[in-house]
Amino acid sequence: MHVFAGLGNPGKNYDSTRHNIGFIAIDQLAREWDIAMTKAKFNGQIGTGIVSGEKVLLVKPLTYMNLSGECVRPLLDYYDAPISQLTVIYDDLDLPLGKIRLRMKGSAGGHNGIKSLIQHLGTQEFNRIRLGIGRPQGGMKVVDYVLGKFTSDELNETEEVVSMAVKACEASLSHPFLEVMNKFNA
Repeated sequence: MHVFAGLGNPGKNYDSTRHNIGFIAIDQLAREWDIAMTKAKFNGQIGTGIVSGEKVLLVKPLTYMNLSGECVRPLLDYYDAPISQLTVIYDDLDLPLGKIRLRMKGSAGGHNGIKSLIQHLGTQEFNRIRLGIGRPQGGMKVVDYVLGKFTSDELNETEEVVSMAVKACEASLSHPFLEVMNKFNA
């Protein structure tokens, strides 16, 4: 089973914020793969389906970003899914808006959602799709920036990077993640 976890924060006030681009990507995957995200398990919103002959699980942890591991770890255990089949999609301040970067391991890099996952998974080695949101300009605080909504000028680039993330997820169903990483990081 392939598990795709998008990181974000639950609730209407966080919809369409930069920090929720992982949720936005999962919602797009659910639409394109015709997977209903109607189940709740381990404090996460989930959907399961078959895509290209592969069983997939989509998950949006509802634990708030900083506790994402509290949802993902029990889901992996429940579905007996190995960490090697987990792909986490999340926002990255260090990438310019619209850029995508795939990695197979690494530190949290200051991202509290990834820090929680590393803590609960007991490893830094899991697949990641980092979606660039850029850094705040003009002295804006980071917390205000990441919890702010995308501007109308940013929406086109946001849609493009989410589309690239969907294509990377689709490719990972039939190709080793290293190959997918090399293709999308090129």
